[in-house]
Parts: sequence; C-alpha cells; structure tokens
Amino acid sequence: MSGKAGQGRKFNVEDALEAATLVFWDHGYEGASLSELTHAMGINPPSLYKAFGSKEDLFFSVVDHYNATHGNFMSIAFAEEATGLALMRRLLLEAAEHYASTSYPGGCLVISAAVTVTSANRHVGDRLAKMRNDNIAAMAEALTRDLNAGLLPQNTDTKAMAAFVGATLQGMSQQARDGATKADLTRIANYAITAIGA
Repeated sequence: MSGKAGQGRKFNVEDALEAATLVFWDHGYEGASLSELTHAMGINPPSLYKAFGSKEDLFFSVVDHYNATHGNFMSIAFAEEATGLALMRRLLLEAAEHYASTSYPGGCLVISAAVTVTSANRHVGDRLAKMRNDNIAAMAEALTRDLNAGLLPQNTDTKAMAAFVGATLQGMSQQARDGATKADLTRIANYAITAIGA
C-alpha cells in the first residue's frame, strides 16, 4: 500500500514498517528516536503521524508486523504441533535459530523492546508482558492436553513447565543480544528439552 495523493511523499507501508521494526528491535521502544524512525522509514514526521498515529501506535503496528514475519515461527509451531511436548521442543530449537540470526538484531523484539521503560511508558511494557504471558498460558494449555492424554506423568505441573520454557526463551533472547551463536543457543535449548522430557 502506498501513500495517497495529498498526503505528502508516497511510501510503501510494508517497507516502512519493516524499516521501523529494525529500529525498534535494535534500540528498544524508548531508545528509538523519532528522527531515527523517520530517517529509516524514508518519511517525515507528519507522514508518520498521518499513516500510523503516535509513536506508540507505530510501535504496536511494528509488533504485529514482527509477529507476522520475523517472529512468526511461534504462531506456526502453535498451529502445526499436535502435542505440547513437541511444541515445546520446536519452540526452543527454532528460537535458537531465529534469535541468533546475524541478518537482524539479536533476540526477540517482543521480549527485548521494552525491558526497561520509564514509568511514563510502563503501559507499553505491560502490553508486551501480556503477549508473553498469553504465549506461556497457551503453552500450559497444550501441555495440559498432553497430561490429560496420558503423555505426561500425572504429577506434572504444566503451568510451571510452561513458565520454565518461557523463561528459557526469554533468557535465550538476551543471550543472543549478548552475542550467543546458534550453536550456543541450541545447547541451551537441548538442556531445556532434556529437563522437560521432550
């Protein structure tokens, strides 16, 4: 989709979102300045506001774009895996590959973009936390289905197991930001897979 006549410089919205994604992914929500965003997107501030609204609106458009592109391995795994254990294994191993990519900023945008925000933007961090917690809840549901099907020992705490996998994924994201390679993250993933019996 391109800009409309009368709205200033024309631009491709998907290209602009991809450019903004890389800025937010690299610098975080508060670290990404308006000048960096508009420069990367190839537009001026009025065009940004007309097309996307506020910086916060742009950011959550970026999160949607990220989840549909760079981070879509998670939603695909949720849709395709028949068992919770297989889902956990796949998420961990694919995160090792995606988080350590050298083509893009390291880790996961949803995990890292608002790790530190000031009180004025706490609601931005809260929205991202809810997304992460919703993923963990969906993991727990998948593992509970395994439990009910007799695929896990009856004393398994599926919520704790899902939280452990979620914490591991978050840690792997930070490790990638700190320079961990795919091989490094795969070793972490395999330890986690062994720990949960997947």
